[in-house]
Formats: sequence, structure tokens, C-alpha cells
Amino acid sequence: MASAALELMGFVLGSMGMLGTLVATVLPYWQISAHIGSNIVTAVANMKGLWMECVYLSTGSFQCDTYNSILALTGDLQASRALMVISLVLSVLGVFISTLGMQCTVCLEGSGAVKSRVAGAGGGLFLTAGFLALIPLAWTTHEVIQTFYSPTVPTSMKFELGECLYLGLASALLSMLGGGMLSASCCEEQEGGRGRRGGGYPYPVGGRASLGTGVRHNPQAYRNPTLQMGGIGTASRGQTLIRSGSGSSHTSTHGGQTVKKPPAKGYDVTGYV
Repeated sequence: MASAALELMGFVLGSMGMLGTLVATVLPYWQISAHIGSNIVTAVANMKGLWMECVYLSTGSFQCDTYNSILALTGDLQASRALMVISLVLSVLGVFISTLGMQCTVCLEGSGAVKSRVAGAGGGLFLTAGFLALIPLAWTTHEVIQTFYSPTVPTSMKFELGECLYLGLASALLSMLGGGMLSASCCEEQEGGRGRRGGGYPYPVGGRASLGTGVRHNPQAYRNPTLQMGGIGTASRGQTLIRSGSGSSHTSTHGGQTVKKPPAKGYDVTGYV
């Protein structure tokens, strides 16, 4: 039960991390123009992202221009795009694979350790996706901070950290945490055994089918050993009387007839009707 709860929590955290990574990848709020020095009072706010660059005017208009050429972009921007896209793809795969391997689903039911390994594989995908998303986010954060405090960079060229960087960092950590929970639940299930569902007693042969139909198949008969031993002892005494020549033939025959008893009938003690 604990492993199932751990799997569910890891899946929820991984899914939240995937959604946050998607939002951070699409929106252009990675870098926002810094209002310092001569830019304290300005009518324009510049924002940069992975796919576009936007300008917000004080009049309320919002304009965005996408990057026309991929090859004209800087190397770090191209690498950030690739890593974020790969992270999203791995997160989607992790969601589908984790759904197949979780205990709360009926997929791969009865496959034993295979189901737990599938859940562990989904957790590994979440871990990898979070780590790949963390690389461009951390690199961009470092570059923005280093440029902001550089004295050689003009004030108009300095940027601050955007909302997408905070959201992306939190989402990457959530993905890694969820993947770690799924992997931990997989290890716990392999040690404790996934096949132990309950502690009930097993059904007798044919008992499960007889519950619904009222017909008992292959009943297990119980014979009282005391009755059987009593019958055997009485029969042996009768045989002794027959062998002894002191009594008459009528008495021996009567004794033989008296001691012979039919075998004890069987009693069904399975307890199922």
C-alpha cells in the first residue's frame, strides 16, 4: 500500500513538472529588460525567450517577433531549444510508461516483477527529463546574472531573470523528485514482492466456483479416524472369536455379523455451500 501511494505521488509530481516545463519552453519570459540607471522610467519592456522576442509598450500593445533563422542563433540558444524539447519528449514517454506500470492501473496485471520494472523505467525517464531541462535553465540563469553585474555591459543591454526561469527550475526539480519516487517504489516492490496482495486463506479445490453456482466440485471428504479404528478393532475381535474353537459355530457367526459394520461415511468440512 505504501509503494502504491509513493508511485501515485511520484506520478503526480512528474506530471506537474512536465506541464511546467512545457509552459516555460513556450513562453518568452526568460529574460526581461532591467529597469536600472537611465532605464528606470521607460515605456518599453523587452522580453526574450527560446522561440521569440517580445516588446511590451506602455500603451498596452504587445508585439512578438519569432526568430527567423535557426542557424543565425547563438549556440547556447540552439542547445537550450534542443534540450528543452528532448526533456518534454522524455516526460511524455514517462507519463505513458508510468501509467502502464503503476499498481492503481490494470495494465500488465499479473505480470509480476515486469509491472514494477515498467514503473521504474517511467521514473528513470522523469529523472532524465528533469536533468536535461535543468541544464539550459541553470546556464541561462548564470548568464543573465553574470551579464547583469558586468561593468562593461551597457545598462540598456542588461536583463533580469524572467518568470519562465523560475517556473522551469521548479518544474525540473519536481520532475526529478517524481522520478525518484517512482524509482524508489520500484525498488521497494522488488524487495518486498509485488505478488502479495492479501493475507486470506486459499480456497479449496472447486470452492471458488461453488460459491456462485451452489454446486460443489471435488469435495474433500473427512473420515473420522476414531470410527475407523473402532471398526477395525471390533472386526479383529470378531475374527479372534471365530478362530477360537471354544465357541459354537452359531456364536462365531453371530459374532462375525455383530462386529462387521459398514465403513464410516465421509463428512465434508470444507465449509463452503
